[in-house]
Amino acid sequence: MRKNIVAGNWKMHKTYTETLALLDDIVAQKKETTAEIIVAPTFVNLKAAVDKVASQNITVAAQNMHQAEGGAFTGEIAANMLTDIGVQTVILGHSERRAYFHETDALLANKVDTALKHEMRVIFCFGEELKDRQKNNHFNIVEYQLRDALFHLEKENWKSIILAYEPVWAIGTGETASPEQAQEMHQFIRELIAKVYGNDVAENVSILYGGSVKPDNAKEIFSKPDVDGGLIGGASLKATDFLAIVNAI
Repeated sequence: MRKNIVAGNWKMHKTYTETLALLDDIVAQKKETTAEIIVAPTFVNLKAAVDKVASQNITVAAQNMHQAEGGAFTGEIAANMLTDIGVQTVILGHSERRAYFHETDALLANKVDTALKHEMRVIFCFGEELKDRQKNNHFNIVEYQLRDALFHLEKENWKSIILAYEPVWAIGTGETASPEQAQEMHQFIRELIAKVYGNDVAENVSILYGGSVKPDNAKEIFSKPDVDGGLIGGASLKATDFLAIVNAI
């Protein structure tokens, strides 16, 4: 049975002090939930976050990692640096990494392999740009992204994969795919995985939606049968909003 997940990607926000304050607010306001709660602070605050929520049933994830085991890669972070401080989950393939840092599907395939080698879970992000949807090419783009980055994996690897569909045109823009559009794509993704890996894998992989999810639209989006939660950006930076989204599951 796939699990419901709500993950907060804090991006390049929150100082050390602000990180601890936000985590305090989340812990204080958190209610019992069947959903897994994930937070992804910036690298310099990961260890503090791990220590802060160690007994709170909250998972801490990294926002990125390098594909190499180590070496002369100034400013980069290796997988074993993350696992050594208790971070076992990493976000890979976010549209901002693709756009601003020119990460390709081939590179992301290497990153996924490295993460899995270190027994990490991967939240793998993908999605089309506005021009792709306007040209009715969005299904092809999503299929290529998945095939090129993930479909080399063995069937057993998929237990460590969480998918996050994020239409690029809806990230940080205030625009949101309609619940029907989200469901249509999530169903397409699940059917695609079923064709390659079988129904067992397809029915057990969690597929999150990301793109301007807010407290007032989360419940309707999450009600769709193939939407298993969300990867939340801006709304994850305020405990009240983030937990309202969690509680919408």
